[in-house]
Amino acid sequence: MSKTDNMLFILWLLKTRKRLTAKQIAETLEINIRTVYRYIDALCVSGVPIISEAGHNGGYSLLDHSIEVPLFFDLDEQKALIHASIFAKESGYPFEDSLNSAIAKLKMYTNEKQLDEINRHLTGFDVISTPTNPKLNSYLQEIEQSVANGFTLEMEYQKRDKQTLASRHINPYGLIHWKSKWYVIAFCHYRQEIRSFRVDRIESLNRTISTFEPPVDFSSKEFFLKNILPDQNTQENLISVEIKGKEQAINELCQHWLFAHLLVERTNEHVIVKLDEKAIRTYVPYILLSYGKSIQIVEPLFLKERMITILTELLNHYD
Repeated sequence: MSKTDNMLFILWLLKTRKRLTAKQIAETLEINIRTVYRYIDALCVSGVPIISEAGHNGGYSLLDHSIEVPLFFDLDEQKALIHASIFAKESGYPFEDSLNSAIAKLKMYTNEKQLDEINRHLTGFDVISTPTNPKLNSYLQEIEQSVANGFTLEMEYQKRDKQTLASRHINPYGLIHWKSKWYVIAFCHYRQEIRSFRVDRIESLNRTISTFEPPVDFSSKEFFLKNILPDQNTQENLISVEIKGKEQAINELCQHWLFAHLLVERTNEHVIVKLDEKAIRTYVPYILLSYGKSIQIVEPLFLKERMITILTELLNHYD
């Protein structure tokens, strides 16, 4: 058996018996007694409170309160889990209470040295985000449960004009967190197609008695990206956008959610991406405006002209 399997088996033995000697463990696992000592030491370092008693009736045993909660995380793993929990909570993770409970248990059953080290690494580690609406949190919980169990949901949804409500029945396939917003990817019974809905636009949400089976091998992430990015399978309809500029600006541009997925060629001070004409004429100019004079559009010409038009309109607006 592997080291991990042996360590798990040792814990199982200690859980099912009050006390065991190193010799008894070695004979049961058919391993060297020195190896048992190493495994016991590794378990103790991982935070498992194993009691060692010397003498004729001595041996190894577990503290009663730890029997159901053995930990196998080293210091770096515990630190990573707690750091990740901070990101999860700040993104609006819908099961924050359970997350807090898990982290509390992790801290409770670690040793004092590890806990002190973890707390020192948490000092100054923060994530800043927009506070979430408590109602949104309950919707996310319901959607996550319905995705897992295949429940059809009925919702009142705020349309894009933000004044009209639409009643929809949906089969939720997945949840996506993107740019500080939550989206549910679902089959819409009214439209008879898979769509994405912003969870913060849901006014009411109820589980129905209907159930569904999700499509085989369906990826909510792939569906979402496909709907916000140009179709790379139709390259003949895409237009090359060439931009040059300062190295820092080019680096930031290449990390933007749109350009990062559509890179064709790049150097430190030059980048080429391929986009459809609609994107180039609509939201791309507004993205590029934020970079000011640190970048310069090489082509296409109509993108330059569109930038001039937008800037002229802004100038006239504030004149």
